[in-house]
Amino acid sequence: MSVFKNVIVYRIEPAWSQTLAEAEEALAKARFEPCGPSQEKSAGWVEPRGEANGPLVESIDGQWLVEYMIESKAVPGSVVRRKLDERCAQIEATTGRKPGKKEKKELKEDITLELLPMAFTRSARVAVWIDKAERRLVINSGNASRADEVVTSLVKSLDGFAVALINTQVEPAAAMANWLLTQEPPAGFTIDRECELKASDDSKAVVRYAKHPLDIEEVQKHITDGKRPTRLALTWDDRVSFELTHGMLIRKIVFLEGTGDGAAGGKKEDNFDADVAIATGELGQLVPALLDALGGEAAFTGAPTDPAAPKAAAQVPTTTTPADAEAEEEDAPF
Repeated sequence: MSVFKNVIVYRIEPAWSQTLAEAEEALAKARFEPCGPSQEKSAGWVEPRGEANGPLVESIDGQWLVEYMIESKAVPGSVVRRKLDERCAQIEATTGRKPGKKEKKELKEDITLELLPMAFTRSARVAVWIDKAERRLVINSGNASRADEVVTSLVKSLDGFAVALINTQVEPAAAMANWLLTQEPPAGFTIDRECELKASDDSKAVVRYAKHPLDIEEVQKHITDGKRPTRLALTWDDRVSFELTHGMLIRKIVFLEGTGDGAAGGKKEDNFDADVAIATGELGQLVPALLDALGGEAAFTGAPTDPAAPKAAAQVPTTTTPADAEAEEEDAPF
């Protein structure tokens, strides 16, 4: 099991109060089934430990761990186009007419279905941590559409479950700019050697620093000239290094020496418990410290006041992820 790498943090609606047994029964109704021969995609809940017929909800030190599995098959577009051209040429040769748009669309769909049984499958597993005591949901993903899909499945499966993105009193971009200008990070945090600054005007100019000191006048000038930090590398308490984004995404999480060493060795099940305990224990302290550094958390609301902001997941969510969440595929967690 690998620890959390890129996480999106949500606040759980206070009214949700299902028990472990009730959650297990509810998720079992949406258990993962592999793609059929002509099925493009399948998704559902799987055993976090990877043991067949094991529990779908693991409780370790009171922290719930669940895992979402996504399997998809895709036929290369170039292959479909080549087959379509061949099919159209055959029709024209035998009938003397060229297929129209509607017929081509139907032919394309037929070809895709014919080729799907031979297509390679891709799979991804998304770890989900539910902290009932703190009413916190953490999804191990930096992929916007994938996190939305996971939240949607939770909302559909768990009775009364609803979440909203964590919102802070001070927006991350403003806080990061202040830390870089003053070189005074919040208590318990240190500024590392990577950041990204982006202009807010039409130029959209971007400046990136990698493995570079950030306590220099050049960085301060970029900020005073109007560039806003979109990513900043930080370390908390010499225990966890990470990158904070302007959309409150916590990326590139690394548990430093002294936090994760104890997870190695021993039985597989013991490693799983240790890894989960370490990850949830460290992030369970880091997230509140980060919220305090950003002026504290804004009150939970079922609907955002800003119509352009991400919406809470009341029934089936639309957009529940930070605007800067990545769109590309990522390594499978756990």
